Amino acid sequence: MTKTIVITQSNYIPWRGYFDLLRSADEVVLLDSVQYTRRDWRNRNQIKTANGPVWLTISVEAKGRYHQTIDETRVADPGWSAAHRRAIETAYRRAPYYSTVGPWFLDLLDSVASEALLTSVNERLLRAVCDRLGITAPVRRCTDVMDRALLQSLEPTERLAALAQALGATRYLSGPAAQAYLDTRVFTDRGIEVGWMTYAGYPDYPQLWGGFEPRVSIVDLLLNTGDEAPRYLDRTAS
Repeated sequence: MTKTIVITQSNYIPWRGYFDLLRSADEVVLLDSVQYTRRDWRNRNQIKTANGPVWLTISVEAKGRYHQTIDETRVADPGWSAAHRRAIETAYRRAPYYSTVGPWFLDLLDSVASEALLTSVNERLLRAVCDRLGITAPVRRCTDVMDRALLQSLEPTERLAALAQALGATRYLSGPAAQAYLDTRVFTDRGIEVGWMTYAGYPDYPQLWGGFEPRVSIVDLLLNTGDEAPRYLDRTAS
């Protein structure tokens, strides 16, 4: 019996491809005990507005903390959610499903605003959006699977393979960018097949504000398509 594991760093309200990756797994591990990367997707994402894509960024305490991990990264401004709420209200109040999905998502933002750690904000939002999209794969933190000190002592590919093996994986599914650096032999030596996710072929969906922008936050898909959102994760949908 095949058991597919996805191991990924948490992102802030990521695009639909991220959620397609999660729904392709039998189990998901959030790898947040690794170094926080600046100007990345951990604490920010884009929404589509009348003036083009705009960044929504959670300000974090990063100055001088060059080696902190994602799960050590603290939110710097507790007012971030109010600013993001206003931006979403302005950009999407005309969206077809704003009146039904909007209150749910905006209340969700308010509910995570008190979290002190970025990883906690991301995890709660990811879990809630997965539920909304019907994604049932269990999501757990890497430190719930293996000891933190052990994880941090391992070389990056060894770390991934060890986590996958600890969960009884027979298949590890990775995003396509990792093909440039992942040593697949580390997995195959443990009897774990490596698969590569593809993000090609997603159908367009109705959007506000001009030409289609494929890589904006999942918020855009939810507010524009409502309960139809899961079918737009299907690369064979039309």
